[in-house]
Amino acid sequence: MALQQNLQQKLLQKLSPQQIQLMKLLQVPTAILDERIKEEMEENPALEQGDETYEDEFNNEEDNIPDEDYEKDGSQDDYDNIDITEYVHEGDDEIGDYRLRDTNYPEQDESRVTPHKVEVSFMELMLQQLGMLTLTEHQRKVAIQIIGSLDDDGYLRREIDSIIDDLAFRQNVNTDEEEIADLLVQIQQFDPPGVGARNLQECLLLQLERKEQTPTIKLAIKVLEKYFEEFTKKHYEKIQKAFDLSDEDLREIIAQIVKLNPKPGNTGDSGKNRNYIIPDFFIVNNNGKLELSLNSKNAPDLRISDGYRDMLKDYERGSKKDKRQKEAVLFIKQKIDSAKWFIDAIKQRQNTLLNTMEAIMNYQHDFFVTGDETNLRPMILKDIAETTHLDISTVSRVANSKFVQTEFGTFRLKFFFSESLQTDSGEEVSTREVKKILTDLIDEETKNHPYSDEKLTELLQEKGYNIARRTVAKYREQLNIPVARLRKIL
Repeated sequence: MALQQNLQQKLLQKLSPQQIQLMKLLQVPTAILDERIKEEMEENPALEQGDETYEDEFNNEEDNIPDEDYEKDGSQDDYDNIDITEYVHEGDDEIGDYRLRDTNYPEQDESRVTPHKVEVSFMELMLQQLGMLTLTEHQRKVAIQIIGSLDDDGYLRREIDSIIDDLAFRQNVNTDEEEIADLLVQIQQFDPPGVGARNLQECLLLQLERKEQTPTIKLAIKVLEKYFEEFTKKHYEKIQKAFDLSDEDLREIIAQIVKLNPKPGNTGDSGKNRNYIIPDFFIVNNNGKLELSLNSKNAPDLRISDGYRDMLKDYERGSKKDKRQKEAVLFIKQKIDSAKWFIDAIKQRQNTLLNTMEAIMNYQHDFFVTGDETNLRPMILKDIAETTHLDISTVSRVANSKFVQTEFGTFRLKFFFSESLQTDSGEEVSTREVKKILTDLIDEETKNHPYSDEKLTELLQEKGYNIARRTVAKYREQLNIPVARLRKIL
């Protein structure tokens, strides 16, 4: 096969390193922005964080990130053509304006303290109770292995054989199923009740066995032992017939069971599920006028290191400029450039966040004033992208990872986006509005005769919403609402 040469023309769009950096920063939530800044400061000593406002002496004439590529390796021309004036300015040694301001009337401090829970973790709680048992050293090692095998819900879902193998190969401890079973029985007596269960049925039974053994509790235990599957599927008629129960007796049994905790491990703080939402934006209704502000954590005080700037000044004053000096200066220049780009990216991040949130706030003005979900307008990413003149992917990055705090609660920005649905009158409404009305209908239904999907479809159509039964079923599933049979209450 002969080799051939040919010419091709391709149109490619390449993102500069600065644009890539901005895209990555947009996805960073406020909660971990501090960590991202610390990482950058550790990698780049020319970047500093201070208490005073950074006066941008290093920015270009425009706020946009420069499009030049960041060259890490300098050529000889770079050595010979270093323009120190780009980095050192007249008046650098003078007292900054911020030092001459009147501090008796400081601007309003927007800093907010984020509360953190202080509590014993689930694993620590288990080990504390283990310490109260009288065990041999061998038994204690086996018991610790069992506790370490519990999942976040407090269940022992790991096979006994696997625990035996782990002890043998990792700790050189030999045990058997009987010893593990004996220790597991003791662990199942720990608080919170239900820990160490191998499945939901055992978890609920362990909790019932710890209660005062009234006739209702005893019946509840029998129901879960013999008719657990029927109970979970709400086939109550079969249970009533088997135990000759009246509706009132069955209601009392159900009331006892539904009060139990299906996930006892979540009573403690596993440390893995410690999710705190820190809002990126705050919207306040000031006498009918909506006021938007950005969380102050999104506006860090970043600046170029004075030490690096002084190094460039020393280079400018010096007469002898050998290659080693020039290499050092080029390194400093690259670090300062990198710091400038990062500061610019942080500023652009702030502007992008504010512009996007402001567009959402104006678009969904009625909701932010009333808090009523039925006032949400149909809104897609394209609507906000056209308003802000941003790319749809940029709006998506902001919407998927940011939160806004209002007087009606804290919402992910993604919450405000929804498709449209047409009513009988031809008006377009948000699908979120339809979901809210669907939720209200289910909340108001008679619980011993809940609405079927067909009935819910009829009720929505009576209200003027053109919607199919399969769409109602889809919305119900998205709202995590079970089918009518599972919503039934005696």
